[in-house]
Amino acid sequence: MQSAIWLINKMADWNITALVGVPGVGKTSLCKSAAGALGYKYVNYGELMLEVAMYNGLASNQDELFKLDIEVQQSIWQSAANKVNEMKKFSNKILLDLHGVDKSEIGYIISLPIEIIIPDRIIIVEASYENIIIQRYHDKSRIRVLEDLKNVKEHMEMLRMSMMACSVIYGSYLSLIDNNDFEKCLDELKHILSS
Repeated sequence: MQSAIWLINKMADWNITALVGVPGVGKTSLCKSAAGALGYKYVNYGELMLEVAMYNGLASNQDELFKLDIEVQQSIWQSAANKVNEMKKFSNKILLDLHGVDKSEIGYIISLPIEIIIPDRIIIVEASYENIIIQRYHDKSRIRVLEDLKNVKEHMEMLRMSMMACSVIYGSYLSLIDNNDFEKCLDELKHILSS
């Protein structure tokens, strides 16, 4: 009985939740809406990386940022993770919006900075291929690659497997939500975050 009480308290007492998903799955809209509704701090990891890159004169937009040498991106990635750790001192609940796994010229890279930040929860957002492509097509804020079904499916599978491994290694709670109906998915996300 004591372990069940500990588990319930542990689930309710979280500091960082990483909401991850492939580009175009709708995680940013979900994060912003959930964070606003629940009063949590919202952090877009890509935007935080861009702030670091801009401060150091390395890039002026995200497309430039992700064209930098992988070693430079790694350094920016680490600096952004350290900033999130600093935020933990002032914010009780941080909702971290990031891909979790990114595709690069050398293959897939886990972009959840688990060496620096260990999230209490990892929530994977998935959606149908059609909805992901529609989101990417309509996103005019960035140049989005319109991949075929096979590549999107592979990316989603790599993300799921990687986040499962991270969850096991670091003891993070893992959830999977489906974003083919935004309002329904948002309700599910808010329920998970407030449980």
